Amino acid sequence: MNKYLISLLFIFLGLIQFVHAQDRYVVFYKYKPQSSFSLDRPSEFLTDRALLRRNREGVSPDSTDLPVSDVYIDQVREHAISILYQTKWLNASLIVAESESIKTIEQLPFVDKVEMVAKGYNPQPNERIEIPALESKIKKFIPLEEATSRTLKTEELPSDFQNSLLGIHKMHEEGFKGEGIRIAVFDVGFPAVNTVSAFSQLINNGQIIDQKDFVRPWNDNVFTDYQHGTNVLSLIGAMEEGAYVSGAPNAEYFLAMTEELATEYRIEEFNWLRAAEYADSIGVDIINSSLGYYDFDDPSMNYSYEDLDGKTTIITQAANFASEKGVLVINSVGNYGPNEPSLVAPSDSPEVLAIGSVNQDMAVSNFSSRGPASDGRVKPDLAAFGNGVSLIRTNGSIGPGSGTSFAAPQIAALAAGLWQARPDWTRKELIDNLLRSASNYDNPDNAIGYGIPDFYKAYYGEILSVEEKDENVSWKIYPNPVIGNDLKIHFGTNLKANFTLLDPSGKIISTLQLERNSNKNPFEVSLDAIPSGFFIVQMQDGTDIKRQKLIRY
Repeated sequence: MNKYLISLLFIFLGLIQFVHAQDRYVVFYKYKPQSSFSLDRPSEFLTDRALLRRNREGVSPDSTDLPVSDVYIDQVREHAISILYQTKWLNASLIVAESESIKTIEQLPFVDKVEMVAKGYNPQPNERIEIPALESKIKKFIPLEEATSRTLKTEELPSDFQNSLLGIHKMHEEGFKGEGIRIAVFDVGFPAVNTVSAFSQLINNGQIIDQKDFVRPWNDNVFTDYQHGTNVLSLIGAMEEGAYVSGAPNAEYFLAMTEELATEYRIEEFNWLRAAEYADSIGVDIINSSLGYYDFDDPSMNYSYEDLDGKTTIITQAANFASEKGVLVINSVGNYGPNEPSLVAPSDSPEVLAIGSVNQDMAVSNFSSRGPASDGRVKPDLAAFGNGVSLIRTNGSIGPGSGTSFAAPQIAALAAGLWQARPDWTRKELIDNLLRSASNYDNPDNAIGYGIPDFYKAYYGEILSVEEKDENVSWKIYPNPVIGNDLKIHFGTNLKANFTLLDPSGKIISTLQLERNSNKNPFEVSLDAIPSGFFIVQMQDGTDIKRQKLIRY
């Protein structure tokens, strides 16, 4: 080998070393100083919808809602190749940097610690090269197929069977298709959603209210990459007249790319975290996530079963934060069955509805991951049909798919319809009613949890039990949403009460003293001077105070 070739070889090896030295890190900060934002002015960093949800849940904005300090970001930027994004819940920045620069960053007085979360980085578009998806990464989405055959009746749509198991058809008959509910879908990509006719109502009606790629923050098009997200979204929001019906075609959607398909590193947990923060801030009600984490391309990042305790992994912490702020998080339990335990994070969270899969015989699917969580809690929580699910493909055709990935979005659609029907329910009340309606409620296990939920039982069960036990309803506002001017309120047992109407920021819109002739009758309020929008109704009688969200169309 001549000297010229040897020199080229050393240059090439040096370039390889240089590229590989540019890795991704998370920089955690010790403090969170603020100069521009205050918890006294939450509308400056949270939307009205987000504040409305917090009011319903009885949750006030706190320091985790405040942004990361710009002063810290600017100083870290001096030593980084680029800054990808910040996470306010964990008070940290995700950066691309060389290992030598990390030593300098670690010495900054406001830095708590720095951790590598991914080797290499996604280059900017003019540098980008296509990386083939590894088979092991695709398997986490789609398990090995089990034999599933079911003969359709001639009058059935392909989606009828899976919908009937959850009572979706009854939900639609009642007029609940997710209207007024905002759902975030976290996945790897959503190709053809903007072109396939089954999603046309979402596009034409402006129901996709936002989209973001958290893997490549510079990318503004989520309608690309692997089709898994398209399949998942179809099970919540697709509608093809006379051909296919999903559970919540009238809901609003935020589409987020958080999964880096070609590799598996912990940065994907932070992508999920950042997406959850953004979803919370724009007033999302439900997060559907058909993703899960346990082992990685770098074995040093792997979790142990002991880490699946509902509080340790980064993604589980993120799901807990979102849940505490009133967002319902629904996550597939994983496709690593039949071993027990075999669930993945964040399904170990006590706040997350982890969803398993059943086959056509209503038995647990062989591939569906099992619990329990490492602290002994039953997991999964619920189950839905996951063997040969009918879904929409990127070419617009209807075909089968299997996996807990495709069971979870069906539960998300059911939850959306229920929350539309019962907007007064808190996140916990919604979860409790879903669990109580499920087929295995009296004997939950680590295969299908509480079982398959049912709309009719979840929606009517509580009302029927109240009627049986007590003719007097102590607290209820109806109709809600309200379309006309007349609002009725069951509250307390006295003949007088104080009524206050507030906007989502807490500003008082109206105050009245209400009276009634009998405590068996509701108080009545006229809203003829109140515009459409989101409000908080407060009723007070002495020290007894009740608050509830009100939607006026």
